[in-house]
Amino acid sequence: MSLASSTISELRKKLTAGDIRPADILDDLASGISTRDPEVGAYLSHDLEAAKAAAENADLSLPLGGIPIGIKDNINVLGQPCTCGSRYLEKGYTAPYNATVTERLKAAGAIPFGRLNMDEFAMGSSTENSALGRTLNPHDNARIPGGSSGGSAAAVAAETAIATLGSDTGGSIRQPASHCGVVGLKPSYGRVSRYGLVAFASSLDQIGPLTRSVEDSALLLQAIAGHDTRDSTSLDTEVPDFLAGLDEGVAGLKLGLPKEYFGEGIDPAVREKVEAATKKLEAAGAELVEISLPHTEYAVATYYIIAPAEASSNLSRFDGIRYGHRSSDHEDLLDLYRRSREEGFGAEVKRRIILGTYVLSSGYYDAYYSRAQKVRTLIRRDFEQAFEKVDAILSPVTPSPARKLGENSDDPLTEYLSDIYTIAANLAGICAISVPCGTVPADSDKQLPVGLQILGPHLGEAKLLRIAKSAE
Repeated sequence: MSLASSTISELRKKLTAGDIRPADILDDLASGISTRDPEVGAYLSHDLEAAKAAAENADLSLPLGGIPIGIKDNINVLGQPCTCGSRYLEKGYTAPYNATVTERLKAAGAIPFGRLNMDEFAMGSSTENSALGRTLNPHDNARIPGGSSGGSAAAVAAETAIATLGSDTGGSIRQPASHCGVVGLKPSYGRVSRYGLVAFASSLDQIGPLTRSVEDSALLLQAIAGHDTRDSTSLDTEVPDFLAGLDEGVAGLKLGLPKEYFGEGIDPAVREKVEAATKKLEAAGAELVEISLPHTEYAVATYYIIAPAEASSNLSRFDGIRYGHRSSDHEDLLDLYRRSREEGFGAEVKRRIILGTYVLSSGYYDAYYSRAQKVRTLIRRDFEQAFEKVDAILSPVTPSPARKLGENSDDPLTEYLSDIYTIAANLAGICAISVPCGTVPADSDKQLPVGLQILGPHLGEAKLLRIAKSAE
């Protein structure tokens, strides 16, 4: 097994035994990036020399000592580019500070390495919306890797990263994890600081890991979780030992199967794999319980009012004055604002800004945004009531495996509906994870990964990871 295809746990054993050096891992990754990434396109940039300099001083006694971790390109790493997959920040902008998660990775001994491709400002489900190049699915280069954390998932799957960080606003960690056959964890809202994450929708965004194993996800979450005074939404609550109960199994636990998530619209092959995974957990001692999440049908509509509204507010800072792209052809200040944004933003970002501005306007705020927030409360209550009966909830991650490139390029509504099973977790602020549960045949000779989604109550990551380990 190559170093680049190893888990964090496997590499840590070799490092502490003195069998390898951190620089050896970086050399193996660099070799893979040079040979495989030109085809996959997961990386936007990387600085091997800076990483090797950090590797020379790596403290191998720390939990992640000497392990390189790829970073989605909307998370700040001091002195490195932070383009958010956008032409607006492509030239001349480097991160002026470290995100809290970056600081905590370094404190745990990890080496932040490489900037990973993403849908522009995290708006998309395919990474086709990146203005800086497409990322392809390593299992079938004719298909999407998912998004918006497509680069983060594809790099792990292509063995050009050991593990990565992504961000999840409506499924942007779990959906690409499912499409690429890796583990993707969205922590509870407030569990991980968002300081240094370029905001898309502030009440929905959450940083989380993409890894080869559930144990690796637990290791990374242990490193990055915890209160941060610089983030007003960060919760001041104790961080449990996420590794302690990983092997306790699922005997005696009740796992819910929401009837709304297993209805029409699921690819039969995906349904078969997900149901087989639920049966595996049942055989391991869990009790399967049918439940209902009655407001599920409103989740997509609610999300696509709230998220664009928050995005239109957050992206107002990109005005051509303070940082990023500035139009060289303008007549006055207002024209500078207009032309800078017109030239710098891509089509999907513009679409969401316009939609968000519309639903926040004085004539439509009560009819759309205010009502969406009320429905969001109902969705959260659905989960609260469900978790009074069950320990966790099982579902598909997506209705179908990875689609072909360009398939929904002229149909954004169909693309939005593909997030039906992931969006509700962000609206409710709960934790959720995607674990590979098999592959299904494509319309070629290739096999496409499928993920099982496990949803847990708010701040329930310890039990969620334990269930995920049993499903792995």
